[in-house]
Amino acid sequence: MARSVSGPEIERLIQLLAKLPGLGPRSARRAALHLIDRKEELLVPLAKAMEVAVERIVVCSTCGNIDTSDPCMICTDPRRDAGTIIVVEEVADLWALERAGAISARYHVLGGVLSPLDGVGPADLRIDDLVQRVSAGGVTEVILAVNATVDGQTTAHYITDRLQGLGTKVSRLAHGVPVGGELDYLDEGTLAAAIVSRTPF
Repeated sequence: MARSVSGPEIERLIQLLAKLPGLGPRSARRAALHLIDRKEELLVPLAKAMEVAVERIVVCSTCGNIDTSDPCMICTDPRRDAGTIIVVEEVADLWALERAGAISARYHVLGGVLSPLDGVGPADLRIDDLVQRVSAGGVTEVILAVNATVDGQTTAHYITDRLQGLGTKVSRLAHGVPVGGELDYLDEGTLAAAIVSRTPF
């Protein structure tokens, strides 16, 4: 059994860092040591930034984006095309599309994809909210920018069925997005080309 070489506060920091994506126990220890070595430069500002984030960051009740205001800056930006809604799985996908800068539209974050094996059904996602937004009128196109995975495509088909009869064009990203690929890992050029070359669903 490994012995602890530091106090419980440092061990707690390492344990929390190890829960972040891409960080295992060894990486978490290195990250913790790096933060501690640069306490005034990194650790203190990071702690303050996280405290502010806990207090101020909210989920937009309209689209599901995260921001410090509700509705978020994207939903309240009058320069954006309110008639176009881009549907994404997660906020990271929204950020990836924004980095690409290919289109100035509104978004809708589902919060995941349909996955019967994982017990994720339509009620677990923000699909009903999307249908309500489209039903309210003014939306001319819904762009399904979900990942090209089996679950992503199942979700896209389900949403398309739900939006039938509402008089809104439904399109999807072009096949330039590789099958099995995830938006957050694609470069901006690929995403921009996929948006411009979107096809009817």
